[in-house]
Amino acid sequence: MSRTITARAGRRAAAGGGANRWAVLVVLCVSLLLVALDATILHVAVPSLTENLRPGATELLWIVDAYPLVCASLLILFGTLGDRIGRRRVLLLGYGIFGLASAVAALATEPWVLVAARALLGVGGAMIMPATLSIIRTVFPDRRERATAIGIWTAVAAIGAAAGPVLGGFLVEHYWWGSVFLINIPLMALILPLARRLLPESRGSAEGPWDVLGALMAAAGVLGCVLGVKRLGAGEPVLSLPTAGPLLAGALLLVLFVRRQRRRPHPLIDTRLFSRAAFTTSVGCIVLAMLALVGLELIAVQYLQLVLGLTPLETGLRLLPLTFAAMAAGATGSYTLRRIGPRRMVGWGFLLTAGAVLLLTLMGQHDRPLLLTAGFVLLGFGLQTTLFSAYESMLSEAPPRSAGGAAAIGETSYQLGAGMGIALLGSVMNAAYAPGLADVPGVPAAASGAAANSLGEAYQVADRLGGAAGEALHAAARHAFVDGLHLALFVSAGLLLAGAAMALRLPRVMECPVDVEAAVEEAEAAALAEARAAALCAPPAEPRPAGPAMVPGQQAGSPADQLPPAASCPAPHPAPGPAEPMTGAATGGH
Repeated sequence: MSRTITARAGRRAAAGGGANRWAVLVVLCVSLLLVALDATILHVAVPSLTENLRPGATELLWIVDAYPLVCASLLILFGTLGDRIGRRRVLLLGYGIFGLASAVAALATEPWVLVAARALLGVGGAMIMPATLSIIRTVFPDRRERATAIGIWTAVAAIGAAAGPVLGGFLVEHYWWGSVFLINIPLMALILPLARRLLPESRGSAEGPWDVLGALMAAAGVLGCVLGVKRLGAGEPVLSLPTAGPLLAGALLLVLFVRRQRRRPHPLIDTRLFSRAAFTTSVGCIVLAMLALVGLELIAVQYLQLVLGLTPLETGLRLLPLTFAAMAAGATGSYTLRRIGPRRMVGWGFLLTAGAVLLLTLMGQHDRPLLLTAGFVLLGFGLQTTLFSAYESMLSEAPPRSAGGAAAIGETSYQLGAGMGIALLGSVMNAAYAPGLADVPGVPAAASGAAANSLGEAYQVADRLGGAAGEALHAAARHAFVDGLHLALFVSAGLLLAGAAMALRLPRVMECPVDVEAAVEEAEAAALAEARAAALCAPPAEPRPAGPAMVPGQQAGSPADQLPPAASCPAPHPAPGPAEPMTGAATGGH
């Protein structure tokens, strides 16, 4: 027992840099919360922002999109840089940039200043997001504890994304649009000194030079793909130059990046990770889960505000059940994963989410709060279950030296899935919505064409028309939107079922193999503890002419009384043999 306790203490001290790993997790989760909040908090401030800054249509688009575009494109660059120069160092630098950009955004008086500040926020977010996940990988070497930590981490991400509209609506209603950025500054001022004190530094392999050209190729490739996908989501034609150009250029750069990494002796990202079925499948499941979640959330927000007539704050409150369900899934995820394994957990999560989506097809033009609450609870629990298990499986497949690169791949797939979800489900929605406004009695063709752009614009056109024609257009737009919503939900359910089938490639049980680096640290700590215990508890030896006896780990010429006192002398016992993979059956489900 003494040996086991000493070995575990040595292992945890080495992994956590002497810091309390759960306090480290709190700091990392607060960091992630700020980034997740900033991704959605601006949405409800757009009307107020537009009224004050008077941006053009293109400027407004870049104000909204600059943050996710820049953040997604730089995740691989900063994730792999953290593996080289230190994840804590990159994280602290990200804090500083994030706080500075928040101040500039809050005080912006020109649209271009706000666009630049949002882009700078994306730089800070790209430094923070992969660093939090890779530090968790190193601070929690034991997979069972790491699963609990990742469950909390994913729950916090869901809380931030869902709480953004609620907090943003409150701030805009009581203060001004800049307050949605200004709130970051006191939180960052609090978290920065805590992070400097508590977070341990960790690095991956530093062999060979850092591939700067490869990092820039990856950044440009991801930027092109995400930009093209976002243009598709905005309704741009697939073959138009602004859409097809970035997509093709981004895809080509990513292909060249992968080929470059395979040829280099010390690559930025170990492409051999994708030869592992569990890693590749986990990444695919993250993409599919985010594709469904973000597209559905966008449509749900429009439905609640434009069809049911709720305010932004009321809309955020209606989405709170989804957040609470996601928190519950994250809190129980580690226990569930040990009981049923990754394959069934991801598969059942997808099936539960598909069931929730099909339940939401019962929504109509009238408010049904109990139905919406039940659907959002099932949706939040199912998707969070899927995301948690997929992230945990992906990160556990990556060695500690590649934690930053693996975390960057996971976060990039998260961003790509979100962009593709908006593009795909938005296109499906428009395909069903626009034809419903083609032949409205008494409405001119030009007015019908303008109303087909969006439900909000249809309401504006109907108000300008007035009379019977305006009422007819208003009613037709509502009907068409609900029809499009139902079609988008059916398509989303099909994608989720495909994700459930994909999950069959994941491992059946949660294996807990021995971390070789941690095992070496345990062995060294155990040997030192046994040597000291033997020196203190052994009977006095007869004097020997050759000089004083030396104990392993004791410096030559150091007196025995320099060793720390022992409270008890443990009985010797055999060293542990090779550890078998931990399964649910071997541990009684724990």
